Amino acid sequence: MRHAYDVGQITVKQPEQWAEYRGKVPETLAPWGAELVFRGQQVAVLAGENAHSDIVVIRFPSVEAVHRWFSSAAYQALIPLRQQAADMVLLSYEETWQGALSPEP
Repeated sequence: MRHAYDVGQITVKQPEQWAEYRGKVPETLAPWGAELVFRGQQVAVLAGENAHSDIVVIRFPSVEAVHRWFSSAAYQALIPLRQQAADMVLLSYEETWQGALSPEP
């Protein structure tokens, strides 16, 4: 099974509103079988440029689940709060390979 991942690159503008948004997102994920993989803060840019300091990665069981979550009424209701709280680039990826850090066979 190929998982899909939602990756958010984030610059927080309003910490209190961001905390409120973050607290509400998990309940929107549950119906789609999604799980938070990690949240983090950038410690270095090793190549290229990155405008955002924070990241979130969420795993979904499929690309379809990502799209259904994103278009759900529950998540759509949170978008105005997200836009007030942070600048975000939200990307979706489909898993193409899993395994140890070695070349694909």
